[in-house]
Amino acid sequence: MKTLQTLSLSTLGLLLCLAVGGLCGVFAEPVGAFAYFIGQLYLSIVNMATIPLLVVATFFGLRQVLALPRPAVRVGTIFGLAVVLIVLCAIGGTLTGVLMMPGQHLSAAAHAQLGELVLKSASDAEEVRVTLFDHASHAASDAGAFDLQALFPDNFYRVLAEGRSLGILTGTILFGMAFATLSRDRSNMLNSVFEGVYRALEIIIAHANLLIPVLAFGVAAHLTSHTQRATLSAMGGFLLCFLLATLLLGGFALAMIAARSDRPLAQVLRGLKAPLLVGLTSGSATAPIPHTIEAMSTELGFSRGVVELVVPFGSVFLRAGSALYFALATVFVANLYERPLDAGDIVLIGAAAAVAAFISAGQNGVATVGYAGVVLSLLHLPVEAVGVLFVTIDLICEGPRNVLSLLSVCAVIALVSAGLPSERTQNTDGYGGAEPGQVLQFAFTRAQLVLAGGCVAVAASLIVLMGIGVGAR
Repeated sequence: MKTLQTLSLSTLGLLLCLAVGGLCGVFAEPVGAFAYFIGQLYLSIVNMATIPLLVVATFFGLRQVLALPRPAVRVGTIFGLAVVLIVLCAIGGTLTGVLMMPGQHLSAAAHAQLGELVLKSASDAEEVRVTLFDHASHAASDAGAFDLQALFPDNFYRVLAEGRSLGILTGTILFGMAFATLSRDRSNMLNSVFEGVYRALEIIIAHANLLIPVLAFGVAAHLTSHTQRATLSAMGGFLLCFLLATLLLGGFALAMIAARSDRPLAQVLRGLKAPLLVGLTSGSATAPIPHTIEAMSTELGFSRGVVELVVPFGSVFLRAGSALYFALATVFVANLYERPLDAGDIVLIGAAAAVAAFISAGQNGVATVGYAGVVLSLLHLPVEAVGVLFVTIDLICEGPRNVLSLLSVCAVIALVSAGLPSERTQNTDGYGGAEPGQVLQFAFTRAQLVLAGGCVAVAASLIVLMGIGVGAR
């Protein structure tokens, strides 16, 4: 037990677990398979606690933010920053693809391998699907349309039982807004119940975190033993561009968080180590929620009320990693089919990737990959390339995609918390929020407001240009 606790708190120890696990996947596959099974048990426990924690955290966060001065400005700022970061990641993915040109100058063997995969029928494509978990509820081929009922469910208990994070978040926000209008005398009993649930879930997750080293070991072994070598080699250019762009944008987000928290970058990395690792290996955007709330509030000192609202909201809606992925995947397919891209196409890819990231809210795993077809269809590129080529490497891409989205959520928290004091300790109201008589200041400089307004204008312009481009075609 002490060994697991030491490894779970050591960055070097976790890297060692990843390296040894990768070797076991090649030379001792049964050992890696057993570790992967234990890692899945850990993730099952975390996911079991994450769904109710998402509800309670959103409830408390919304109640606290609405009790602060100018709540509409705060919520509007959160939404605006989320839009801006998604658009910036879509632009970053497009520019990375245009500059590095993945998919061009492939060898004859690579072209043959990718062509063989694309030509497979739908039934044969199932054989090359590689996913981290088996809980994906929708196939990639069915992921191209946005389900309005997923956003506004007719039965909250059903989406809660099925674990549909998008519908759960919508129902929780509506309930939280209505509950916030009640007087404190009427809501004290439910506050006490939610507080007890919150603390119990935190205890479960804290004990489960001892298995993080086993998770890292098992996932590394599973990756090396199940990834197809030929396909990995043929898609190497895309993977390299995607990982480099993720590192660059993720590093920028980390630097922003470090600057806002007035802490060294190394300390920020140590604080975010647990949520980053869970996001990298779990294949779920919601599994890191409890770790992120604890890291951003307790470790880095940001306002817990803002953290508890933004983290659940961002884990569902802020799909910055997906925006980068969709844009880069579209450029790769265009190069693969020797489709030249002009300036209008580049703008269209960036705008469409941002829109596709929004409509993929609440999706994980293979279901996310299919939304790249939204962007490909606008350029008249073969959508079946997404269903086969990118599903085969989704095991590798899903982790970095979730990590970039997670860092973008943390960056929004750092920016929105400007002007708010740190809340490192629990206040007397019992759930980490501000006391009723406490006044919290929330201020932006004129330059920050101008920058935010300019970013929103750029995002709106990209959407308009995309509409013009679609109409012209």
